Amino acid sequence: MHEIVEQLKEGKTMLYPTDTILGIGCSAKNEEAIQKIFDIKNRPSSKSLIILVDSPKMLQDIVEVPELAWDLMDFNEKPITIIYDNPKGLPKSLIAEDNTIAIRLTDDLLCKKIIGRLNAPIVSTSANLSGDPSPKVLKEVSSAIQEGVDIVLEECKTFEPQFTASTIIKLGLDNEVKVIRE
Repeated sequence: MHEIVEQLKEGKTMLYPTDTILGIGCSAKNEEAIQKIFDIKNRPSSKSLIILVDSPKMLQDIVEVPELAWDLMDFNEKPITIIYDNPKGLPKSLIAEDNTIAIRLTDDLLCKKIIGRLNAPIVSTSANLSGDPSPKVLKEVSSAIQEGVDIVLEECKTFEPQFTASTIIKLGLDNEVKVIRE
């Protein structure tokens, strides 16, 4: 774990299991690593990425969290990613053109451990080339992705997803709710 975190601090990218699917990630504080993820996926930088946080405190350090968001997180049966307005302290490449950021407060123990030791959120995007289906297990991850990342976590070999993707909800400061993906 120490070695993985040190490599992430140095700007490396990883293939790792999340609370939903296999993901490609890096430190959400490293602009160069974020750009590398866009390149690995052949993804236009206009399509924003999501980040994972390990605690309510980390979430509140980045965005103002409306009360409704806590209720949605408490009562949703599967992982939920919420799009918040006006993030702070993140590289511009993570922030969408409308000044929003998609964040998931993860329950996954491995992700929480990485984030906690890194002391920063991590980027989380599906481990596929842009436009391709999201892989459910390691053997479905293309060689271009596996060879493109710097680290492939050992846990990827035995990973089996409990969820195919997170629910994505856009939540404005005025409590306007828009379901992006169920």
